[in-house]
Amino acid sequence: MDDAVPEAPPAAAEEPAYDPAAPAPLNVPRTPTGDAEVDAALDRLGDADHLATDGHIEVYEDVHRGLRDALTALDVRPGPPAPARHPTTTPQRDPSGHPRRSPYEHRS
Repeated sequence: MDDAVPEAPPAAAEEPAYDPAAPAPLNVPRTPTGDAEVDAALDRLGDADHLATDGHIEVYEDVHRGLRDALTALDVRPGPPAPARHPTTTPQRDPSGHPRRSPYEHRS
């Protein structure tokens, strides 16, 4: 008789159970805009792919803040200079403050 205890079969690697709340990449394509600041904000959206749903809000708020700042910066950038006014385009006024009329203008 053999008193040896039979060896237990090796434990199979357990596959993790499906968890619908587990992070999963959305794989939403992001097309570069050509603006480095905007592209960096949009790339930040990829960070949400590795977070649980409750962590998405922080990423979305950060991206929203970055995009809002980029849009606000467009309003502060100096535009082209305003065209200079021709000296005669400003109506001339007489001493009483009324528009001065040309001597060739017909008065009624």
